[in-house]
Amino acid sequence: MSSNQHVGMPCEAVDQQAPAFTAYPNRETHLGDLPISRALPTREQRMIGPWCFLDRFGPLTFKNEKPMAVPPHPHIGLQTVSWLMEGEILHTDSLGSKAVLTPGGINVMTAGKGIAHAEETPPQNSGRLNGVQLWVALPEKERNRTPSFTNIAQVPILKKQGGLIQILAGELEGIASPSPYFSEILGVAIHIHPHETLSLDLNPQFEHAALLLEGDCSLDEGTLGQKQLYSLGSCRESLMIRSHKGCWLLLIGGMPFSEKILMWWNFVSRTPEEIRQARTDWEDQHRFGEVKGTDLPRLSAPDLARLAPPNPAS
Repeated sequence: MSSNQHVGMPCEAVDQQAPAFTAYPNRETHLGDLPISRALPTREQRMIGPWCFLDRFGPLTFKNEKPMAVPPHPHIGLQTVSWLMEGEILHTDSLGSKAVLTPGGINVMTAGKGIAHAEETPPQNSGRLNGVQLWVALPEKERNRTPSFTNIAQVPILKKQGGLIQILAGELEGIASPSPYFSEILGVAIHIHPHETLSLDLNPQFEHAALLLEGDCSLDEGTLGQKQLYSLGSCRESLMIRSHKGCWLLLIGGMPFSEKILMWWNFVSRTPEEIRQARTDWEDQHRFGEVKGTDLPRLSAPDLARLAPPNPAS
């Protein structure tokens, strides 16, 4: 469960403020048999803008295994965003969508009022898996919208001195992601060439965070470590990124999310009653539809014993 309520910080005097630079260790867990490193949420940092969840998986090398085998399960009130550095993921959902995600592309599933999907390693694969999945909390006016799914084979790429940037969400330097989003948001995967430095202009009204995916990297304040989410705060107008051997860095951001949320299992909602109803609908096979195109049995919802009302943000 998580709750979050932020109030935007004034940034009229950006040069007089010191933006945050705080490291939060990832939590090691599993998604079925797949080991993952969960970067968001943490106890201290529940959201970054509208981003409310971030899992890092891989790099994995395999032969006959099927490392990703996530059975049909439901979502409400959020968007799932999947991106790969290596490998393939087969997505199927209750809308009838079927798409194989490959490196350079992105899958964005808008759950809205309710959708179910499965994710698995396809039979034809490269024997590699390396990527991330994130969730975006939908704002009140959009959280009960009709569900949808978008697969983009190649996201826009911004080439800059020192490296290149894949635009996953939002807009950067006039280049926008074609994926649908419903909040002011930024999500980019940055590749820094060896022995290079890349400079980025940022929206100071956004709060930002960075996750080192591969290689070595330093930002303005110092060197980044593996499996740590770095909260960069807000009121930050630019970012200088350096690498000796080359790196991949995930940078996310957005306007502070002004609404309280309740996150339980695969649901992002506002009240315990909505969570209970969504769970009941899933168990009774109502509302979410059937996921065809997979042999995996549907997941059962966990017990509600730990469900509690959302707490005020600290």
